[in-house]
Amino acid sequence: MTTETSSPTLRIVRCPTCGGDSVFGPQNTWRPFCSERCRMLDLGAWASESFRVEAHPEPDESDELAGQTLPDSASSDLN
Repeated sequence: MTTETSSPTLRIVRCPTCGGDSVFGPQNTWRPFCSERCRMLDLGAWASESFRVEAHPEPDESDELAGQTLPDSASSDLN
């Protein structure tokens, strides 16, 4: 009679910086990166704004006023 001990399989992912193999688990201190070097390179890219998250600016008060029309009495004074 043989008993098989199944160890959990390691999940291998692609390192976002270098594209190499990286273990995605608690034993990898730098996950999802493969090394501290790749982690620091990624952090540096964010810090230097090489990576950006697209955001749409919120309209400010002057934009809201520009879209309003003048009341009839005010527009007749302009003519």
